[in-house]
Amino acid sequence: MSVVMQTMAQSSQSSAIRVMVVDDSVVVRTVIERILNGDPTFQVVHKTNSAELALGYLAGEQVDLVLLDIELPGQSGLAALPAILRANPSGKVVILSGNCDEGSAAAMEALALGASDICAKPGSGSYGAQFPRMLIDRLSRLAGDDTPAPAGPSGQAPVARNRARAPIACLGIGASTGGIHALTQLFAGMSAPLGVPILVTQHLPASFTSYLTQQMGRMTPLRVKTAEQGETIAPDIIYVAPGNASLQVRRVLADRVIIGLNQERTAAGYLPGVDPMFASIAEAYGEGGVGIVLTGMGRDGTAGARNIVAAGGWIIAQNEASSVVWGMPGSVASAGLSCALLEPGAIMDFVARRGKSKGLIH
Repeated sequence: MSVVMQTMAQSSQSSAIRVMVVDDSVVVRTVIERILNGDPTFQVVHKTNSAELALGYLAGEQVDLVLLDIELPGQSGLAALPAILRANPSGKVVILSGNCDEGSAAAMEALALGASDICAKPGSGSYGAQFPRMLIDRLSRLAGDDTPAPAGPSGQAPVARNRARAPIACLGIGASTGGIHALTQLFAGMSAPLGVPILVTQHLPASFTSYLTQQMGRMTPLRVKTAEQGETIAPDIIYVAPGNASLQVRRVLADRVIIGLNQERTAAGYLPGVDPMFASIAEAYGEGGVGIVLTGMGRDGTAGARNIVAAGGWIIAQNEASSVVWGMPGSVASAGLSCALLEPGAIMDFVARRGKSKGLIH
């Protein structure tokens, strides 16, 4: 190999997404390595069959992605997940397991602990053409650049300087990839009830709904329930959008707002969608509507955030440093719609202080 070709190969490898595969099956490790190394975007830099050996490698090396099985000899992948995240703070962990299907309690626990995504591993001998395409696409979107270019002249996302014109009356929260962990941090930072209803839309399949509600019930002393068609919403209850419908609200009397569930996908293909939830909050609550946009791929929430801001309400977005993917919050921030960019643990305190009365902090 010529010096030029060798230099080009080294440059390509240095720019590739570095992956570690942790699985108890040598066959699975080999197949995953072959799939990923067949794409120039990825480079499998380490394979191992145990969490302990994975942590040993991470003590001296960092990777961009860890593909982690749940069933491992010795310490399970789920038990080791927090330590892996601490040992590799700039990387992301994707659970790749046949025993952690989407919608399972183990999958929800993994997401709550900080896993960025869940991929169901095919059964033995079923690694056909569909799985490699799915894996490459999913990991590319997760590890790729989903961050909008900042619109500010200094390279910083612009911050809306509108003042709070009315006390908060309803809070809507939208999230996607990495959102379960962000929600855990967000509610941990809530020191006292806000005295308003809280609506939550997290992009997850319908099979996750019951586990999501249960998991959120462990995050906060507030009552958490899956939203139901036609019910009247009340203060200090968290209403979670079911996986098969967008959560919307509608004012039917001066002092009565009810839930409506819309089973149509948004124009961008989301179900549930953050945009319809935010738009309905703006219509029902006007200046009292507040939205929070947490980590997630795509742009869901930006159009609805425009409705909230146009009605006199305000938006907070998760900051880039703490986001698994800065797509959704970055889109809102780059559009100049957010009044603050914060890590999840600081958001609820900001909401409580800003939303108490008119004209509080910018």
